[in-house]
Amino acid sequence: MAQGYDKPQTGGANNAIRQSPLLSLFPSITPYSSGYLTVSDGHQLYWEQSGNPDGVPVVLLHGGPGAGTSPIQRRFFDPDFYRIILFDQRGSGRSSPHGETNHNTLAHLVQDMEAIRTHLSVTRWHVFGGSWGSTLALAYATHYADRCISLMLRGIFLLEQEEVDWWMNGIRSIFPEAWEQFAHFIPQAERHNLLEAYYKRLMGDDEKTIMEAAIHWALYESACSSLIPNYQTITTDEQKANVRALARLECHYFRNHVIAAQDSLIGKINAFRHVPAVIVHGRYDVICPLSTAYKLHQAWPEADYIVVPDGGHSALDPAIRSRLIEATENAKSLTKLM
Repeated sequence: MAQGYDKPQTGGANNAIRQSPLLSLFPSITPYSSGYLTVSDGHQLYWEQSGNPDGVPVVLLHGGPGAGTSPIQRRFFDPDFYRIILFDQRGSGRSSPHGETNHNTLAHLVQDMEAIRTHLSVTRWHVFGGSWGSTLALAYATHYADRCISLMLRGIFLLEQEEVDWWMNGIRSIFPEAWEQFAHFIPQAERHNLLEAYYKRLMGDDEKTIMEAAIHWALYESACSSLIPNYQTITTDEQKANVRALARLECHYFRNHVIAAQDSLIGKINAFRHVPAVIVHGRYDVICPLSTAYKLHQAWPEADYIVVPDGGHSALDPAIRSRLIEATENAKSLTKLM
């Protein structure tokens, strides 16, 4: 098992690997099939498949919640080997109703994964998820470990109160400028509870206020997500619709669906402890602090644990990207059961 202290740049037994060039994304590809699946409570999910139709299935779980999928996410996987499945979770991306928070819980998303797996006639699949996608992957494995060939997890997030408090306020210690812009959208009298103040605006009836709040929320997150700050621009109608969904869904989950300590996903590890897994986390991940991944590692030492010394939160940070591609390449060696 990999102990994971600041790989791949430091010396030691794996020095030959650590001196290798960073791995690049696979070439751009287009889906060979796509469609919509109607699930419960009026939600309709977009799904797509690319790569090898006869390959080993792998499902990508996007972040957020509410971020949706993007074409670049297909490129973490060898298209000659993998049958690559992407889908937009409830309220996200091309799924509808867009930005919908009703009947949108972690339990719903787990069952949606099973609905998609059944719809696409997949027996078992690799599960690849980062940030919120790691939350969903762990929740899914808690109930359906027998359907998981492996778990490939990045930027661990457990939806616990400490993490939400850090996101809403703690990040100011590292990104004070971004936090000030985020906080100063809210009147001084309400800044003692930014989550409640943003929730009131994002879930209100005034579309102009919803959009303004959503843009401030999304700009804050994007500024803090990469090792080198990346200040997003939000100008097109599509970008505005996507950040509206992202902000509404993240705020909804942060306020209404925090997982209590007694129900922590870490307390359910025995359900999937046997599943081969790798945890990849950036040393300088500000969105999801390393302490969460370390806590998971301590409870689940069987999983490979890789701390990337020059990585932030984004899967596209070069060193994070390289370790994720390495994980998908290593997973080829695992026994598949179609």
